[in-house]
Amino acid sequence: MELDAVQTPALLVRLDRVRANLAELLRRAGGPERLRPHLKTTKIPQIWALLLDAGIVHFKCATTKEAAALLALAESRGDGVDLLVAHALRGPNLARLAALAAEFPRQRLALLCEDPAHAAEAAARGLGLFLDLDPGSRRSGVPLEQAERAAATAAAAGEALRGWHYYEGEVRDRDSAARQRACFERYGHLLDALRPLEAGVGPTRAAELELVTSGTPAFDAALAYPGFRGRRHRVSAGTVVFHDLTSEGFGLEGFRFAATVLATVASAPAPGHVTLDAGSKGVDAACGTPCCAVLGWPGLEPQEPSEEHLPLVARDGRTPPVGARVELVPRHVCPTVNLYDEALLMEGEEIVAVVPVAARGHSTVSSTARSSSPPAR
Repeated sequence: MELDAVQTPALLVRLDRVRANLAELLRRAGGPERLRPHLKTTKIPQIWALLLDAGIVHFKCATTKEAAALLALAESRGDGVDLLVAHALRGPNLARLAALAAEFPRQRLALLCEDPAHAAEAAARGLGLFLDLDPGSRRSGVPLEQAERAAATAAAAGEALRGWHYYEGEVRDRDSAARQRACFERYGHLLDALRPLEAGVGPTRAAELELVTSGTPAFDAALAYPGFRGRRHRVSAGTVVFHDLTSEGFGLEGFRFAATVLATVASAPAPGHVTLDAGSKGVDAACGTPCCAVLGWPGLEPQEPSEEHLPLVARDGRTPPVGARVELVPRHVCPTVNLYDEALLMEGEEIVAVVPVAARGHSTVSSTARSSSPPAR
């Protein structure tokens, strides 16, 4: 298939750039052992296979659909993976994860916990548990100052306790030195909170437990923090596998834009104005305007999109003609990938495969529980 024959908007993933990003991530981490990349960004098993090929076997995900896709991939390859679902799943979601653990007994599977009753229930279902500790964002987890609740939850997890989870995603300083200072301060508070918890499980068990921190903004700081040396510590940066404008803004050098959106100039409504066919259903717009940048056209400024249209204003007066193709770099690549049913995998400028974005969206019932459509009346 030639790129000119592809309908737009379309998700392009350049495999050579993915491999280069993985090499840079491994270089920064000193190898795969300190990595537990989040799969919510990539969502494509063919991309996850590249991570496995690079020696990465510890992963983090957000949904049971992502979990099912990774476990199936690992099983098909004969690989063993260690997957943490970064949610305190409850009700049918917890039941689905327990069913996946039973379906794939060779694979290691865990989730987050933040209260004793939930920890006991998940442990009884045979799932591993990471105690979620809140750095102060008040999104999820046990606040660090609630020592009794944290200790009670860890005790309820019992032998199912696998470690500690701490996501300092609220640290988003553009300056890397300021970001590191803010992270180091938080890590000091974290270690203060961990000491009584580790004393409660005993030194031998404490040495076996894993500490998971840090998405893309903070992973460099976590890898550099002296207090984590000697611990079983991993970072969960995942966005860097594809990279995006937000990550670029954090000054993360050495990574390349591996996932872009191919769009077509559909309209030229006025001089200096053009409109693309990739609106908020083609490029995620939740992070604000501009939602993307246009490769090769630095003077084109994206405006607020509607669902199917992305207006652009030419600050330098130059616009591509109607019918021209352009590539967009998302401001936030993770939800952008989630918009697409399929991705075009490329080596350089050559399409080598069209594959489903198998882990996009959410599952409401497992495939075995689906019923046929009711008959038409």
